[in-house]
Amino acid sequence: MIYFDNSATTKPDPEVLETFLKVNHYYYANPSSIHSFGGKVEKLLQQARAQFASILMVKENEVYFTSGGTESNNTALKGTAFQYHNRGKHIITTSIEHPSIIESCEQLKNFGFDITYLTVDGNGVIDPNELKKAIREETILVSVMHVNNEVGSIQPIDQIGQLLKNYPKILFHVDHVQGYGKVELDLTNIGIDLCTISAHKLHGLKGSGLLYIRDGVQLSPLITGGEQERKVRSGTENTSGIVAFAKAIRLEKERSSEGVSIIKEIHEYLRTELSSIEGISIHTPETLAAPHILNFSVKHYKGEVIVHALEEMDIYVSTTSACSSKKNIPSRTLLAMGRTEEMANSSIRVSLAFENTMEEAIIFIQSLKKVISNLDKVMRRSV
Repeated sequence: MIYFDNSATTKPDPEVLETFLKVNHYYYANPSSIHSFGGKVEKLLQQARAQFASILMVKENEVYFTSGGTESNNTALKGTAFQYHNRGKHIITTSIEHPSIIESCEQLKNFGFDITYLTVDGNGVIDPNELKKAIREETILVSVMHVNNEVGSIQPIDQIGQLLKNYPKILFHVDHVQGYGKVELDLTNIGIDLCTISAHKLHGLKGSGLLYIRDGVQLSPLITGGEQERKVRSGTENTSGIVAFAKAIRLEKERSSEGVSIIKEIHEYLRTELSSIEGISIHTPETLAAPHILNFSVKHYKGEVIVHALEEMDIYVSTTSACSSKKNIPSRTLLAMGRTEEMANSSIRVSLAFENTMEEAIIFIQSLKKVISNLDKVMRRSV
């Protein structure tokens, strides 16, 4: 099997699974319990939080655990909106954000918030000058993803952070789900107030996520009931998932340097080979793009047709993001980038992980050529 759908989810690392099982077997008490068994589990959580803080180079009290990227994004947006609505009700984001951002913004419209969606250029990148023009007196939040989950474009987070330092009342949220481990991001010096990371995108387990909240920033909680996560996110902690997440993020950091070098080589090979195939258009920009994502279209054929044909060869890729793929609508990201509806309907995303190999990439290209050739024959016979 060749698995090239790592932006949807990654295969859990064996060490991560081992950690998860060990914690579930030996440390299953509720960390809020007052007995010594609960105390041991609470200590595990504290150790995990300390690991995250060390790796991310932030304070321990700035690390908040959630159920994943979607909850972290919802908490960042709605928590900011409800906490600081007296300052203003204007939020700025981009037209190519993850559905958990777009849908949160659309929901906030029902509460009287005004949303500005920044446009992107043909590479899927916003213009910081347009962001500056969009800022109003009542703007309270800017939310921009670091790496786009469909085409891999990298937003100018450094420039945005520097710009927003001139507006101390505006919070800056970054969705770092697709970027962590592949594209570096400095949480402390850029001026980021809120940042989302998800475990299952870096060989952790589904159901675990993290929200960095800069010290001094307050959020209105979405989930209330207890005092877990300093009242920002109530509910009995997913101890085994969190400790496994800590293992996953540590392993990702250790493997990042060599791993990124490998996937860059694979990316370059795939881009070169795809460019030579008649009828293929590549949408991922050559520069300002993450090394693990490559998006392209095959003329005349819907993306799902290619996906299912490759699936029969035990090769797995995707069309749009996993959260949108079953809606059977054109890629919103590609349309925003100025691509035609036909291209947006025919897009295919290859997304790599550190364990992918050049041999797999070679087989993928050979298989794709065979799929296109077979489809062309069928089309010619039907004409």
